[in-house]
Amino acid sequence: MLNSNHMFKQIKDILKFRALKRTFNQHERLLVPLMLLVGVVIDFITFRTIETTTAFLILGIYTLVAGVMITIIHRYDAAQSLLERPTTIGYIRLAAPLVTQLTFGALLSAAFIFYWFSGSFTVSWPLLIIVIGLMAANDVFREHYLRPTVQLSVYYFTLFITLAVALPYLFESISPWVFVAAGVSSLILMLIFLRALTRIRPDLRFMHPSPTISIMIIFLVMNAGYFLNIIPPIPLSLTDAGVYHSVERQGNNYLVSSEEQSWFDRFLPGETINIAPGDRLYAYASIFAPVDLDTTVTHHWQRLTDDGWENMSSLSYSIKGGRQDGYRGYSYLTSPSPGKWRVDVETERGQVIGRISFQINEVDEAIILVEELK
Repeated sequence: MLNSNHMFKQIKDILKFRALKRTFNQHERLLVPLMLLVGVVIDFITFRTIETTTAFLILGIYTLVAGVMITIIHRYDAAQSLLERPTTIGYIRLAAPLVTQLTFGALLSAAFIFYWFSGSFTVSWPLLIIVIGLMAANDVFREHYLRPTVQLSVYYFTLFITLAVALPYLFESISPWVFVAAGVSSLILMLIFLRALTRIRPDLRFMHPSPTISIMIIFLVMNAGYFLNIIPPIPLSLTDAGVYHSVERQGNNYLVSSEEQSWFDRFLPGETINIAPGDRLYAYASIFAPVDLDTTVTHHWQRLTDDGWENMSSLSYSIKGGRQDGYRGYSYLTSPSPGKWRVDVETERGQVIGRISFQINEVDEAIILVEELK
């Protein structure tokens, strides 16, 4: 009688487990994008408001959880266990693909937030498009994410960009060696992780395309992107920028003068600025940097000519991190000629932190200006 009751209990548990698995599979398409969206919103609020150390601790937990879930998937798949029994590990294996995708989404959205605020989209768009594409594919092509090569490649990409964000804060430097250290560290950690997985699942050695080759390609592409100045200069971020008719420091603030704009005009790219002959134009920028980070920023004034963008003037100044609203600075140009202009706010290496695009028109009548305190 006791054995009979035990057998019925086992059957009941198995049926309950299979019902849960069936429900999970039916609603997976809805759960993944919904939880991914929640992760993006939480990331956006979290990484713009909480202390930086806490933010990186959260990213570290995401990365660790993703690694554990991937290990569980390969460990039990290698054992050819369908896990159709209601054990604790069985439930974890059932949820592991979803948890893996969610951590990927959280890491990618966090990376997007950091990189979006640390560079100009017109320059760093290739990296941002990759991140956005991986976030979208996390739902649309989720079955491909379960393939070992794709899964491990995405995991390595998230590990690389997480370290590329974290190490500049840790060492308070945006020197090239910090990015190289992030790349080498992520590569070593990933190869160690891959070797451990290979012991669990030997067939990883014979998969095509090879996970190792995919990881090496990502490593090389990321380094090429950095030295070609496609990757933004984390952890610097442009908090405010604009071109004005005058900029004057008043105590701890700056008084700027600009032409009156409608609410609609403020959201249109490529502001039009009217000047009289002999007038000056000022480029103002506020740049956030972590405490104790000292670096040099350059304003490059460029005009569009028949031969492309021509550099007309450059001015460099030092910034010191730690101010919550950013370190403010400005440059000016006297009597700029009419036409299309832009001011690139760059690091010493030429990485573009931000770009101000505008059109200059020369007029004879008086220009009505409004003042604003920054």
